[in-house]
Amino acid sequence: MSKVAHNLLKVILCLSLLCSCNPVTVHKITTTIFDGVPSLPPTEQLCQEYHEAKVTEEAAKANAPASALAAQAKKAAIKGHPPYMEKRCNDCHDKSTDSGLIKPKDQICFVCHPTIIKKYYVHGPVSVGACLDCHDPHSSGQPALLKVEKKDLCAVCHKEKRIAESMHKKVTESGMACTDCHDPHDGDAKYFLR
Repeated sequence: MSKVAHNLLKVILCLSLLCSCNPVTVHKITTTIFDGVPSLPPTEQLCQEYHEAKVTEEAAKANAPASALAAQAKKAAIKGHPPYMEKRCNDCHDKSTDSGLIKPKDQICFVCHPTIIKKYYVHGPVSVGACLDCHDPHSSGQPALLKVEKKDLCAVCHKEKRIAESMHKKVTESGMACTDCHDPHDGDAKYFLR
């Protein structure tokens, strides 16, 4: 194989790999193979670009104007997750790992919140560390970094018929949320009743 064909093969391989990688991985690969690759922008810029991309993505999903979502994200930044607000990305993120996190996704929240589980009955997602199913650590405009409004949260997963369905219907129609009666993490009573 000629040197030109060999180099072309390297470029094609790199391009195919880089299409599915995050910017840090792309930079690691390109600096390993090529000379003169510019250095990465500061972490703050990468975090800001990530945040702006998330706002744009949410705007597309909700079919809402980006300015409305930008205002929501700005509001969230005021009440948001302290490590994110303070640009302490390294509290959770590690650029040297494939996942980009200091711990696996199902363990990351327990680094700072080790005692979230205190009681006998534990909600399934909490027991397996699926905190990110309900919480968004970066850009939530909801209290407790919830992905959706508290009143709508449980219905995202729980579509099955409720025990005492008529009572549940009356309670939700009155504006109460499931979490007014049930602890979403754990409880001493069956069904996580408070």
